[in-house]
Amino acid sequence: MKFSLPGIHVPHRKHTEDSLGERMTAVGSVTIPTVMHIGKPARVCVKVGDAVSVGTLIAEADGALSSPIYASVSGKVTKIVDMMLSNGKTAPAVVITSDGAMTPDQGITPPKISSREDLIEAIRRSGIVGLGGAGFPTHVKFAADPDKIEALVINGAECEPYITSDTVTMLTRAADIATALRVLMKYLAIPRVIIAIENNKKKAIAAMEALASTLEGVEVRVLDSRYPQGAEKVLVYHTLGRVIPMGKLPLDVGCIVANVTTVAAIGSYLSTGMPLVEKCITVDGGSVKTPKNITVPIGTSLADVFAYCGGFTSEPAKVIYGGPMMGTAVNDMTAPVLKNTTAILALTEKEAKLPKTTACIRCGSCTNHCPFGLNPAAMARAYERRDAEALQDLCLSLCMECGSCSFICPANRPLVQTNKLAKAYLREMKAKEGT
Repeated sequence: MKFSLPGIHVPHRKHTEDSLGERMTAVGSVTIPTVMHIGKPARVCVKVGDAVSVGTLIAEADGALSSPIYASVSGKVTKIVDMMLSNGKTAPAVVITSDGAMTPDQGITPPKISSREDLIEAIRRSGIVGLGGAGFPTHVKFAADPDKIEALVINGAECEPYITSDTVTMLTRAADIATALRVLMKYLAIPRVIIAIENNKKKAIAAMEALASTLEGVEVRVLDSRYPQGAEKVLVYHTLGRVIPMGKLPLDVGCIVANVTTVAAIGSYLSTGMPLVEKCITVDGGSVKTPKNITVPIGTSLADVFAYCGGFTSEPAKVIYGGPMMGTAVNDMTAPVLKNTTAILALTEKEAKLPKTTACIRCGSCTNHCPFGLNPAAMARAYERRDAEALQDLCLSLCMECGSCSFICPANRPLVQTNKLAKAYLREMKAKEGT
């Protein structure tokens, strides 16, 4: 049986798909915030003047929904500052001046795994979070009741334009992925693994099919190249044919979803003991002189990364964390690469220019192409009149902000942006009501 959900075809612009990832180590300093995950900020455990090595713990997880943070370069802690995050909030950040040696911490050793509890604790200590962009602490996800896990779905779809860093993972880190899968399947009693990849990634498909042939219970599922194929609910439907109800999680329908680079990071940690200290990202956009995939120490400034790629051919009109569909604009080039950064894009004036907005023509394209059949135009009207009850009736909370509605709208309405404002409005109303 073939399952299909609405969506859109976007120009992929995978200019860097053959760039298999250089490693950038010559970094003068890094700024590492204590929030690079969903949940409570990590608690700083170093002070100014402390010497650190690559993999030294600099911030401890503070509570169950948190994640530890480690030094990504060797050198000295020179500042602990308050840093504004992309969501407008502030959190402490540790600034480390590099000594250029990239000396690993002497305490780094591979974890010893002999039980489910050992594995979950190891993943917690690794500092790994959802590396596809979500940033959810990975140990929390895998700590789910094993009796409820019927399948692990690995997200290798990478449907956003420009981004190819997950493709690099599948082409170059099959051994790490295999290591992780063997241990995860053994100790979490996962009977089935599905590696989901869009059909425009032929080399990645071949690499993962070769891997799957060596592991019992692992298969590759080739999906249509259609945005937002990599969205969690869409992915579960297209791989397992199961619908995740509103307000529920993949576990509620018997599965866990994990990004392919997250899985590779688990394998690397199990093999080496080195926690998450670096990230492969795509550097692209019309203003970048030499687009490429590059592995950089977490906390490296965007300015340093762009300089490593040859700088700019023209002054960028907009710089974005992530892809153009769901990415976040950056207004300061000193902003750092985070754990969950997948790409940084420097767009030209032509690429970044927003089209002129005109009146809604009631064509229904936004609803027809929404993965969940929502009515963004009606939501926009409800928000304009500040009708909280209508927004709830229209299932605003189900919107995953993929941007398909804005992309397909012939009137160029900022529908997804309006939905974000509407969600903020609902949160404000609920706070006032004390609910």
